[in-house]
Amino acid sequence: MMKHTFLQVALGGALGSTARYGVNILAGRLTTLPLGTLTVNVTGCFVMGLLAAVLAFKGGQHLAPLLLTGVLGGYTTFSAFSLDTLVLWERGATGTALAYVLGSVVLSLAAVTAGLAVGRSVFA
Repeated sequence: MMKHTFLQVALGGALGSTARYGVNILAGRLTTLPLGTLTVNVTGCFVMGLLAAVLAFKGGQHLAPLLLTGVLGGYTTFSAFSLDTLVLWERGATGTALAYVLGSVVLSLAAVTAGLAVGRSVFA
């Protein structure tokens, strides 16, 4: 059983990181700001909250390694967020870096709260 769990995480991680790459490519074509990472973090947090509620209320905990750890772990990018922030800071865009950190954290917390609320209202 443990072997299958690792395979679920690996498969999910491949899917999530591929999706993250696609979002970043698209965002890079639209703007020079690191909005791809922000988009991934906020949408990933919303889906995390939604799936946490769905899995809890619908008995799908066996899918948590695939979906939460794998797909969303590969998709969300707080490590990339940190690097993007540091690059902005080092370029002297201190205000932009601080706004990026605040916006990312506040919007991600709001998104996971909204995802939980939606999941609870639909699936509870």
